[in-house]
Amino acid sequence: MHNSKVMDNQIIAAVRACGHSINSTNTFVAALAQLADLTSHLPLENFEYWEGTMRFAFADAVPQADAPPAWRIWSRSRTRLTWLDLISADGYRREKTLRALSGALPNAFIFSLALRRLNDWVPQVRKAARDALPDIARASQPQHVSEALCVALHHWDAWGRIEEADQEILLSIIGETRIAEPLKDILISSTSGPMPSLFAQLGRTAILDERVEEIAHLAVQPAVRAKAYRSLFEQRILWVEGWVHEWVDLRYCQSHWVRKISERPLKVSTPVSELLSNAAQDRSSLVRRLAAEILIQELENPDVASRALAERFAADPSSAVAERGAFAIKKLEQYDLAAQAKTL
Repeated sequence: MHNSKVMDNQIIAAVRACGHSINSTNTFVAALAQLADLTSHLPLENFEYWEGTMRFAFADAVPQADAPPAWRIWSRSRTRLTWLDLISADGYRREKTLRALSGALPNAFIFSLALRRLNDWVPQVRKAARDALPDIARASQPQHVSEALCVALHHWDAWGRIEEADQEILLSIIGETRIAEPLKDILISSTSGPMPSLFAQLGRTAILDERVEEIAHLAVQPAVRAKAYRSLFEQRILWVEGWVHEWVDLRYCQSHWVRKISERPLKVSTPVSELLSNAAQDRSSLVRRLAAEILIQELENPDVASRALAERFAADPSSAVAERGAFAIKKLEQYDLAAQAKTL
């Protein structure tokens, strides 16, 4: 499975085996189990590619399995439904599959197949997904659900067919308490990927509020730590809601697209002095620069050791941090001169 071509061949062969054996219970169950095992190793970052590959392979194989004998001019369509029918070209089968699914789905990839039906091109399928997904999510392993949610949240602003009701289903699943820990672990441990934007999107709910400080301390990616610290400093979480068309000049038909930013108050509060002390010691200049910016805003806060922090930042090896530290020292000196002038 180290070679992508080998993986392609294995997946296609397993899907075709399922299609060819659709009317043979024992053979089909074995083929489906093999496919479930193979999909558990697929990277979700390439989900769309694998979904399309499997759909074409399945559509190519199933007609052969369903072909009626030459002497029969009619045949009943197959009645067996499995999670593989979530990628069927037939919208009726996708809808029926969602309504028939029960219990846990085998892995994150297969849960993603169900989750993607919230953006299905058939309205009835989207409705079936809204009805079925909460129960499927509760029955499935939290790790599988959280991995699939991370991919969906990163792409859902590009889902052209997703409606407000569909978004509410996603948010309700994210709001499940048992999903919080796996989501936090993904944010902390991921060494690559769009984790800062994922952190922002997860901020739509309060599920991670109690864990934001832990993420700020432990996340591997500096950008995630900086995002978490900023949320703690500002006591709010911001995320991109979508894009809005804005006119610049109607006379010349000039317009552009701008990001629509939404926000929610953070339900936890940490003293600014404690946050500044911790952020000032961060190993990344990105986080230390943020701390220096916040210090400039908090110079007159009596609870903050402003001068000690300003001197620390001024001596920072990062020029961006040092410049802000020097500016903070200059501002403190101005405050001191102003205070002395008042006493005279």
